[in-house]
Amino acid sequence: MSFWKTITRKEDPRVYDNKDGHLVRSLKVRDFLALGVGTIVSTSIFTLPGEVAAMHTGPSVVISFLIAAIVAGLVAFAYAEMAAAMPFAGSAYSWINVVFGEFFGWVAGWALLAEYFIALAFVGSGLSANFRALFVPLGWKLPASLSNAFGTEGGVVDIVSVVVIILVALLISRGVSQAARVENLLVILKVFAILLFIVVGLTAIKASNFMPFIPQYHETANGAFGGWQGIYAGVSMIFLSYIGFDSIAANSAEAINPQKTMPRGILGSLVIAVVLFIAVSLVLIGVLPYQQYANSAEPVGLALRAAHHSGVATVVQTIAVLGMFTALIGMSMAGSRLIYSFGRDGMLPKWLGKLDEHNRPNRALWTLTIGAVLIGAFFPFAFLSQLISAGTLIAFMFVSLGVYALRRREGKDIPNPSFKMPFYPVLPALGFLASLLVFMGLDYQAKLYAGIWFIFGLIIYFAYGIRHSSMAKKEDGQNVKNETEAEENE
Repeated sequence: MSFWKTITRKEDPRVYDNKDGHLVRSLKVRDFLALGVGTIVSTSIFTLPGEVAAMHTGPSVVISFLIAAIVAGLVAFAYAEMAAAMPFAGSAYSWINVVFGEFFGWVAGWALLAEYFIALAFVGSGLSANFRALFVPLGWKLPASLSNAFGTEGGVVDIVSVVVIILVALLISRGVSQAARVENLLVILKVFAILLFIVVGLTAIKASNFMPFIPQYHETANGAFGGWQGIYAGVSMIFLSYIGFDSIAANSAEAINPQKTMPRGILGSLVIAVVLFIAVSLVLIGVLPYQQYANSAEPVGLALRAAHHSGVATVVQTIAVLGMFTALIGMSMAGSRLIYSFGRDGMLPKWLGKLDEHNRPNRALWTLTIGAVLIGAFFPFAFLSQLISAGTLIAFMFVSLGVYALRRREGKDIPNPSFKMPFYPVLPALGFLASLLVFMGLDYQAKLYAGIWFIFGLIIYFAYGIRHSSMAKKEDGQNVKNETEAEENE
């Protein structure tokens, strides 16, 4: 077989149906809505609007959020159709494996793996910082050696981050239905905190803080500020907030009636998230001049205290810390299902794709957990953060283009889904181009680090995956059979 035919060999979707059929289907629409909102509306809703406004956009941060939402929405439509047609574990990795072939599936999956490993470590670190900050007024403070990553400001290990990531893994290892119940409760609490901030903040809004709505463009140490250049720079920063809907799709093999559950969960959670992000942005800018959010790690608390609501600020920040668990749960579930898919297909060692006695992919879960703990402990986040949005945007481009290949097979070897991306064939192309534009807006380091990550992935694929994958084994078996039959005929 030629090299091109080898890397483009496509998996039969019936194989994934059989392999993933052992996973327990227990998740409903409300579970996926909570999972999506919990992952998308994470730490960033309390920090990012103020940060982007101060660095790039001024009051027009709302426009950046809207544009990022439109780009995410285009891709979400593609995700919804893919998840309804092919409700397999591993989301983009498994889909691209079916419609474009093994190598391209690996590239898309490898891109997403960077997101889950690093984002899990990030959120754990952010939860730790906010949790410890709550106790500082009481005089309780951990030593630097137990508060920071190894080699950072005298740190040895961020013990709170390690503990919370392991606690979340223990919860998920007991079953997704149990994790979903905890997720649902925490999401309700988080949305309550956001709504409380919005309602209280509305009483302190000053119209003058919105003027000028789009400041004049100029260059700063942080890059473009003001004008459409600043808004574009803001979009590239903000887009990272919306990528959590992939965590829903990764769990589609555990959905009840995925034909309806997946589109409603993916699109519904994104709509809720967009409304909450824009509302928080408007209130933040209205309460205080955007310049005051520069270098603030807690703009929501800053705004509430400036409006003389310090008690509300404490309540909101306490719930925000608890709410960070929702993002950890969502990313742990999705990342472990992706690693399970790699093992299921032989792209990584097969034992990663084995289920326990209760049909749960806990080997993959603990691999993800250990990896995230080590990344958080030993690698500088300034280096790793660039990989998250770059890798995910590459996967989004694959999924957008994958709709064209999917349509040719729907109703044949792939079932006709109940949801289809509207305005076909225009919207898939727009989703691809919009993701490409956001990717081009990332800084040089983001593209460089993404390139390094993909070179590492290529080495793994050509050194291991291409020879050990399920499809490679199948071909070897077929070749042996053909040779045996030829010998018998002679």
